[in-house]
Amino acid sequence: MRYEIIGPMAERFDEVLTGEALDFLVALDSEFAARRVALLDTRRARRDRYATGQLPDFLPETAAVRDDPTWQVASPAPGLEDRRVEITGPPDRKMTINALNSGAKVWLADFEDATAPTWHNVIGGQLNLIDALDRRIDFTDARSKRYALGDELATIVVRPRGWHLVEKGIVVDGRPISASLVDFGLYLFHCARRQLDAGKGPYFYLPKLESHREARLWNDIFVFAQRYLGLPQGTIRATTLIETITAAFEMEEILYELREHSAGLNAGRWDYIFSIIKNFGQWPDFILPDRAAVTMTVPFMRAYTELLVRTCHRRGAHAIGGMAAFVPARDPQVNEDALRKVRADKQREAGDGFDGSWVAHPGLVATCREVFDGVLGERPNQLDRRRDEVTVTAAELLSVDKTPGQVTEAGVRANVAVALRYIDAWLGGTGAVALWNLMEDAATAEIARCQLWQWLHHGTPLAGGGSVTEELVRSMLAEELATVTEGREGVERERAEQAARIVEETALAEDLPSFFTTSAYARHLRPTREPALAAA
Repeated sequence: MRYEIIGPMAERFDEVLTGEALDFLVALDSEFAARRVALLDTRRARRDRYATGQLPDFLPETAAVRDDPTWQVASPAPGLEDRRVEITGPPDRKMTINALNSGAKVWLADFEDATAPTWHNVIGGQLNLIDALDRRIDFTDARSKRYALGDELATIVVRPRGWHLVEKGIVVDGRPISASLVDFGLYLFHCARRQLDAGKGPYFYLPKLESHREARLWNDIFVFAQRYLGLPQGTIRATTLIETITAAFEMEEILYELREHSAGLNAGRWDYIFSIIKNFGQWPDFILPDRAAVTMTVPFMRAYTELLVRTCHRRGAHAIGGMAAFVPARDPQVNEDALRKVRADKQREAGDGFDGSWVAHPGLVATCREVFDGVLGERPNQLDRRRDEVTVTAAELLSVDKTPGQVTEAGVRANVAVALRYIDAWLGGTGAVALWNLMEDAATAEIARCQLWQWLHHGTPLAGGGSVTEELVRSMLAEELATVTEGREGVERERAEQAARIVEETALAEDLPSFFTTSAYARHLRPTREPALAAA
């Protein structure tokens, strides 16, 4: 079997792309590539069934797993006992230092929604993680401000890209390799021993799983990888993001499949909303109001989080809450109002039994920690809070029609503005973008363009009169593009225009594409033209 490195070999990339590491990736691909493709085919078939009116339900064939009260997941691994505050962000050099120094218990080093998958970001991110574990990372910004690691560092948990994505920079037998296997494999190969030597371990977040069979694939990969690298079984631990509606019906089964390697579940709120629209957007009962109105207290989101906490604590697993996306502003009043909302959100999560929660900015760590300190005290978690009183039905998980709120012209424009600006930044290599004091990532951009498609598909009425039409969306897109391109020339202007075309293709098409990232990556992010390194 032959691999080729299509991406350019920048300075120190040879430290990541060693022959032994690439052989490991080839071994993973050889063993698991066919199963990945089969599971993606299953996803498409499932979505086709939903298009005919079928709805998901708890699986009768796995009832024995749900009904068995005896099984538990592995006990918390070193560095994951206390997860009261987790910070998320891309593994660029500055963010790596700031996140590790932030005071959070865990840093989610995000190769997925917060990273634009350029070759430099992917391989450079792996190099930053190696340097961080070796404590040889620093950064000096344009103002000559120097950043370096402190003494108390967050535990690193890596989120690889999802199963639906490939990495064009590395090809095996002429085809791109799974991006999930690249991100997982390179980190495990280089950092597992480093983490064990530091008294922790190689930990992961698993994104966008849609079924327990996809969790089984990951578990089999863990077993294979640990055997290949001579690591004890159970060394790897993984927290699964419950961020698709189908996974919400299989939480117990997902924990069961991963139980030797499981570190819990996370309520991935933004992708969860995206998944609802993507799967059921063609049906009028699933029309959602403006994104700002879809809070964690609306009935279908409340059912999902209550079930998540109950499921986790019944099985001895951590339940981690959703992300607070606010970015601190210079305006004190804006900060005061936003922090009040963040505090209320975290108080709800801590009160519901979550063991910790996410923030997107170091400026939110103290607020989140204060709230969870008030509930946990000196305890590392609240796994003893079983929530046995909670019962959630399939109908409650699907009660989207009970979501209060309206579709407004301002909401339409906000989606157009966010989708355009985010995709523009993503094409430029930035995957986490602060827009109007919110940290937007690929998941929130997906919500924005999917809501536009949904509202257009149904000709949804607007609160102030009229309805959502293609003419309205196109006029808004033209206006926003004019604002974005003002003063731009050459490549910068062409990039914004390209972003506008992607919004049109993914929000205004007759059929809703599953992800904007797949086609945009395939067409617009090229590592280089010629192979830079090849090996048998």
